[in-house]
Formats: sequence, structure tokens, C-alpha cells
Amino acid sequence: MFLGVLLAIAAFWGGLSELVGRWYRQEEYSHGFFLPLISLFLLWYRRDVLRKSRGAPSGWGLVLLLVSALLLVLGEVTALFLAVQFGFLLALVGLVLCYGGVSLLRVAWMPIAFLLFAIPLPYFIDSQISWRLQLLSSSMGVGLLRLLGYAVYLEGNVIDLGSYKLQVVEACSGLRYLYPLLSLSFLMAYIYPARLHWRALVFFSAIPITVLTNSARIAMVGVLVARWGNGMADGFLHYFEGWVIFLLCQLILMAEIWVIERFTLRRGIMEVQQQIPLPPVATPSGVYSARWSHPLAAALVLLLAGWVAAFTVGGREEVKPLRSSLVTFPLELGNWRATESSLSIEVEQALGFNDYVLADYRDEQGDVVNFYTAYYASQRKGVSPHSPQVCIPGGGWVISGIRNEKILLNDGSPLEVVRVVISKDNVHQLVYYWFDQRGRSIANEYLMKWYLLEDAILRNRTDGALVRVVTPMRQGEEQGAADGRLIAFVRLAVPLLGPFVPR
Repeated sequence: MFLGVLLAIAAFWGGLSELVGRWYRQEEYSHGFFLPLISLFLLWYRRDVLRKSRGAPSGWGLVLLLVSALLLVLGEVTALFLAVQFGFLLALVGLVLCYGGVSLLRVAWMPIAFLLFAIPLPYFIDSQISWRLQLLSSSMGVGLLRLLGYAVYLEGNVIDLGSYKLQVVEACSGLRYLYPLLSLSFLMAYIYPARLHWRALVFFSAIPITVLTNSARIAMVGVLVARWGNGMADGFLHYFEGWVIFLLCQLILMAEIWVIERFTLRRGIMEVQQQIPLPPVATPSGVYSARWSHPLAAALVLLLAGWVAAFTVGGREEVKPLRSSLVTFPLELGNWRATESSLSIEVEQALGFNDYVLADYRDEQGDVVNFYTAYYASQRKGVSPHSPQVCIPGGGWVISGIRNEKILLNDGSPLEVVRVVISKDNVHQLVYYWFDQRGRSIANEYLMKWYLLEDAILRNRTDGALVRVVTPMRQGEEQGAADGRLIAFVRLAVPLLGPFVPR
């Protein structure tokens, strides 16, 4: 069993190392370093029960290991690390079944399931949740300030207090409380000796508790700024409030359990079991003997085969189509004239593209369209276009509207784009973007990953590009005018992309 876990770690190492990198880079997931330790402690705590629950190995473990191997290959060829990370947990479940059968899994499932909270969401999902929480927290925070008698104005995520404009940035979305609090509430619900529906209430209530307390925190900052000046919005006090709010969330969870006990179960809080419960010994599914050891040996072979398959498919030499460099992309498109610019070396290295163009096109009326195309010769090994939904909030912009839109090009063919309205400091911009991938223009990022898998296997190609156009919206300008400007520009630019982004 120990050898199987080591082999699984080695096979899924690419996705696991990315997992640890996310824990290190993102404060929202920094609690992830502790979760495997808690899981190991839970296994050690129930070691006697595990030993007594071992039964005959189950062949279903081999089925799960086969699925996990497929997820490993999928993740390697599409750079979808989430598939690799889920595949690793599935491999652990399969190893448990191959080692001690269903009876052993009944005792071991909880420590393995707890590791789900250590897996970060994909960046673009994280970003969508973040900006929506920013807007929700801003709206609720303003509501609380108005209840307290303060005259405030809300535009997007900017709270105008008159003397100071408080911007609810990504760090104030509440995710830094929500993710660790969900892990904590899951443990509390597991330890809490009550019926399933009460335990489920304790777990899921972490979400509204986080949103409400974060909104109260934003309102509190507004009150402090209004009373004692702008310095209250930054510095040590701001971070101190963050820690206080997280501790307050935990206290609210404990108070929730007290309310359940006081008004429903009629137990005193001291009567509630305070130690981690041990599961009952599961009746062994058959008697373990040496002759049943072959599923575990087959499991090791499956893991090794999955590792080799992922290495083979992910490491083979790709087809590299001939193309022109984006440096030569035309700087004159109809009545648009471009001024080229460039990204810093640090940003270029972080984005990982092979070629790009970044230029501001101006027309005779002085309107501006920023045009950006980044080409990736290969999207294996974790290098793929960064979704603008990730980069936009990172630049301090707030997404105030997003939807998919279809544009008809000059030849009558449709182009689906993601249409995003962004705001910062009373400045508004309109963004269109899509993924140009081996002859397909794709606006859905999940669909992009699917075609990446399909083309990696059938065509041995994973090249592609991200195309993005942005235009500032003039003061008082209708969004429809900005849409018309971008549509006109797209109709000129897209037909010229062929030599630079091979189809």
C-alpha cells in the first residue's frame, strides 16, 4: 500500500507540484499546507479501526485506478491540472479498495475526502467567484452604511464616502475567509454528534456567514474612514480586521451549534462531544489472505502504465505548423493606425507565450482600440493562455458585466466572443476576447480544454492563441457605440490573423 501511494505521488507529480504552487502563490489557498497533515492525523487517529476493518481486496479499485490514469493523461495533454489532482484522489480511493476492500474504504473515506478542500479551483472560476463576491459585498456593505446613517454612493466596487473613495479590491472579496472556513466547517460538522441535516447546515452555513461578515467588515472600514480619516483604510488595522473577521466567523459557527443544541436537541453545550469521533469497525468484506494480493499488484501496474502513457502522450514531439511572426501584423487596418507597445520581461515570462502583438489602434475621430494576440506553440506542461477573467481583476479592474456575444464577420461567418464591461476609478472599458485554437474560435473555456484534448490525441497539435480587443468608453457614451467600434475593428483584424495563428 505504501509503495502504491509513493507511485501515485510520482505519477501525478506534475499536478501535485502545481497544487503546492497555488498554495504558496494565493493567500486564499495558503491553508492548503495544513490540510494533508490533518488528513494524515485523522488516518493515524483511527489506525486501530483501519487495521481491524481490512477485508478482501475489491476489483472496483482497478476500475477507479483506470479512470484516474485517464484523468492523468487528460490533465497532462490539456494542462488541466484539476483533472490530475482529482485523479490523484481517485487513485488513493482505488488503492484503498485494492488493499482492503469496501470495508476499509468505509473507514478511510473521510480523510481522503477532506483533501478535496486542498484542491484550488481553476483560475478563471476563482476569478468569476471573486468579482461577483466583490460586487455583492460592496452592495451589502453600502446597505449597512446607509442603515447607520452615512450618505454613500456605490459604483461597481467603488464606495464613494465623499472625502474618500473606498475600492473593494479582489483581496476584499471574502475568498480568503471562505475557503479555509469551508475546510473548518467540514471538520466541525464531522465532529459534531447530531443528525445529518444539522451537520449539513453547519457546513453550508459557512458561505452566508463569510459573505455577511465580510460585508460588515467593509462597512466597518467605511465607518472608520468617515470618523478618523483615510489612513484607516490601509495598513496594519486593515489586515488586523481581516484576522478578527475570520475568528468571528469561527465564533459564529460555534454559536450556531449552540443555538441548535439549545432550541432543538435540548442538550447543554458541555454535553456535546468534544473529541474527534472514531468510526465503528467495518465488517470486513471477506477475509484477507495472500491469495487476494493480486489486485494490489495489478493496481501498481495500472499506476505505472498511466504514468508512462501520460509521459508518452505529453512528451511526444508536436506538429508545428508554419506561421508568420506577429511582429509583422499590419499596423494599418482601414482607417486605423497603430502604435505598438510591449510587455515587461517579467510579464512575458509569467504569461509563457511564444509570440505576441500589443498595439493601440486609433482612427480619425481619435477613438482607440487596444489589440492583443498571444500565440502559444504548445499548451502542454501547464502553459496556456491566461483568461482575461483572471488578469482583469489582477489589474485592479472590476467586471461589472459579462456575457457571450455573436459577431457576423464580413464574409457572413459567425464569431462568438466573450463580452466584458470593466470599471476602475470611474473609467469604463469594453472588452471582447476569444480563443483562436487550430481553426476554431472558442468563447467557452471548458470547450477550449475539450478541443485541446481532442486535437492533442488526434492531430498531435496543441498550438493556439488568445485574441483580445479593448476600447475605452467615453464619458456618457452608450455601450452600443463602443460595441460598434469593436465590431468594426474585429471585422478588419480577424481575416488577417490566418498566417499568424494557423488554422
